[in-house]
Amino acid sequence: MLGNSVGGSHATRMADVAQRPYSAPNDATRDTKMPMIETALTRLLGIEHPILLAPMGSAAGGKLAAAVTNAGGLGLVGSGYANADAVRKELAEAGNTRVGVGFILWALEKNPAALEAALDARPAAIMLSFGDPTPFTGRIKDAGCKIICQVQTLAQAKQAAAAGADVIIAQGRDAGGHSGTTRGTMGLVPAVVDAVGSIPVVAAGGIADGRGLAAALALGAAGVSMGTRFTATRESLWDQAMKATTLAAGGDQTEQTRVFDVVRGAAWPAIYPGRALRNAFSVRWNGREDELAADQPAQEKIVLATAPDDFDTRVVWTGEGVDLVNDIPGAAEVIERIVAQAAETLARGARLVHGTPSRSA
Repeated sequence: MLGNSVGGSHATRMADVAQRPYSAPNDATRDTKMPMIETALTRLLGIEHPILLAPMGSAAGGKLAAAVTNAGGLGLVGSGYANADAVRKELAEAGNTRVGVGFILWALEKNPAALEAALDARPAAIMLSFGDPTPFTGRIKDAGCKIICQVQTLAQAKQAAAAGADVIIAQGRDAGGHSGTTRGTMGLVPAVVDAVGSIPVVAAGGIADGRGLAAALALGAAGVSMGTRFTATRESLWDQAMKATTLAAGGDQTEQTRVFDVVRGAAWPAIYPGRALRNAFSVRWNGREDELAADQPAQEKIVLATAPDDFDTRVVWTGEGVDLVNDIPGAAEVIERIVAQAAETLARGARLVHGTPSRSA
């Protein structure tokens, strides 16, 4: 169980950090000499830093998306299961800030009106994940909107390229929340880069600091998409208890599982399990998904009857990069740290090279 697997002193320290007052950096305190990393992604989307906010339905609301955009990245709001009202609500929360909207394709197929609600707001981009984007890309192109497709396999990457994607996110199974089961980020990213020609590729899965951004760039990616790191920010929709639980957790405690989807009756295809913190509920039901599904209504009532902070029962979606999440700053500070650390990491790596490298074929 999660509560028994986290060292007491570390959990206490992280909970203390979560309660500390935070002062957002202002123009006087923010580093005006912040390094810039220009890539094909920053040029295409007109952003300062090659960092995207993953459109997590439970965490990426309008305030967080706006904060990421205002800090120089691109924020995307989640749409739930293609819920038009949720789209309008979170876009309203973002105000006049330029943000994008993310959709789960198998849900969008059932609720296509949600796409129209998003396009009516003229978003910076539409992100499509977990299915075939082809039926929707023409409409998005006609609206003059950029298309970001997230993929979990090489075959999906080629499909997205053929469908007209402007950006392709290569998501490894390291990612928190839903992803594929077969490919890790480190191997998938360069394979997708090689397969899709000039389309900018973004790395996702297990990336939570500047070293991850530097590594993604070294693999040929043009940027990163991050979720877990942004769940523990001041602007995230998560409550304080869930953020503190994330801070106290480690990547070894995460697992891919279907049980949290099964118990709530969510129609996720089996090929897209979700990575979450292992807890008593998942230990009990992993491998017994059919039995859980047969008793779903009763089991869901049991879960909903627990306290909101009973994370031995309730789900906390978290990626393998959670080891690197140790505080709850504002989104702007997260981006500043990541860019500075990535620049320093890339510079340090360059100093390891002596002589003139030969150009690869």
